[in-house]
Amino acid sequence: MFLLLPFDSLVVNLLGISITVLFTLLLVFIIVPAIFGVSFGIRKVYMKTLLKIFQWATLRIERGAKEKNHPLYKPYVNGIIAKEPTSLEEEIKEIRRSGSGKALDTPEFELSDVFYFCRKGIETIMDDEVTKRFSAEELESWNLLSRTNYNFQYISLRLTVLWGLGVLIRYCFLLPLRIALAFTGISLLVTGTTVVGYLPNGRCKEFLSKHVHLMCYRICVRALTAIITYHDRENRPRNGGICVANHTSPIDVIILASDGYYAMVGQIHGGLMGVIQRAMVKACPHVWFERSEVKDRHLVARRLTQHVQDKSKLPILIFPEGTCINNTSVMMFKKGSFEIGATVYPVAIKYDPQFGDAFWNSSKYGMVTYLLRMMTSWAIVCSVWYMPPMTRQPEEDAVQFANRVKSAIARQGGLVDLLWDGGLKREKVKDTFKEEQQKLYSKMIVGNHEDRSRS
Repeated sequence: MFLLLPFDSLVVNLLGISITVLFTLLLVFIIVPAIFGVSFGIRKVYMKTLLKIFQWATLRIERGAKEKNHPLYKPYVNGIIAKEPTSLEEEIKEIRRSGSGKALDTPEFELSDVFYFCRKGIETIMDDEVTKRFSAEELESWNLLSRTNYNFQYISLRLTVLWGLGVLIRYCFLLPLRIALAFTGISLLVTGTTVVGYLPNGRCKEFLSKHVHLMCYRICVRALTAIITYHDRENRPRNGGICVANHTSPIDVIILASDGYYAMVGQIHGGLMGVIQRAMVKACPHVWFERSEVKDRHLVARRLTQHVQDKSKLPILIFPEGTCINNTSVMMFKKGSFEIGATVYPVAIKYDPQFGDAFWNSSKYGMVTYLLRMMTSWAIVCSVWYMPPMTRQPEEDAVQFANRVKSAIARQGGLVDLLWDGGLKREKVKDTFKEEQQKLYSKMIVGNHEDRSRS
């Protein structure tokens, strides 16, 4: 039998003691508080400390750039072109007056009208308000993550050492810790929901399922060092309703589910995600669809209608945008969720990009790469606003109702309210958008002509 030397035995003992101490600290300060939904305030102290370091680093960059005459990159937060909300008719009227001095209703058509469409086209190319919603939000300050600010460059030895120290902390300490927590949360979720799934339906099963879900999601939130502020909790979604929220990241689900109990809606997946879905549906009435079923809008609507008509079932969590947006705006809501006549509970989610960018650019990064970027960020900080329930008015159609809910979420979260479809992330602009502008212009010309004929 191989005998360990005294030195080797000492190393093994020290390693064993270190692992035991680390696991004990992990259990006492993270896992147990997560299970009971309490916090010792360590994450808030951590956040305040980071803010002070970020402020010092940003000031040091600005001073160093000034000393070396390096221009600082300033992101255009509100766009590079100043735009005012005016209609097509008003702008063409202004062009005609400045060009020929004629009133709008004098000619049927003027060549100067072409300049309006030319200018709009050039503005769209120079300041594309759609494409820039699918790229990471650029910061004005530096958070020691070189991927979030173009001003990162060598300024001083002290600043470079601080950045290197941050890399070591994030990759050598935070990343292993977060992976361990994520593994713990996912393992408990699969095991717990599978066991609860064997219990007979009743209050006991519902109680255990709720707390298993909350416990596991809270552990997963700790795995991201997420610091979440929930507002107006009295407006949290209730059974028989639909919770709709703006969509930035796959972790939106974890952010909301760590504070409430929801039925999820989504497509059936394979691999690890499929294992999790099959375990979850045993303990809770989630609504999963086959790939072929998702394309059948009527089937999806029927399944959702059947769910919300049972007032004893959990509220459904839906992200009507259908894709992730970079948390600067809210894009078009798909009308399907608003056609079934259920009470809608709007929720606004706003992330603070200073500590880490939560946006998932699925066209650029796979899920594994994205999760690695998330787990090597400093933290995920966000605010969640639960808004009063909204119902469809008698004179509203589904599209109008969806737009009203979207506007309310945008106002509450301080986001830009856009009419564009998030599907433009992967598709070309539909011809209907161009036809709509043509119809507006034609209506303006034909309308003027008809008015003159009557007179």
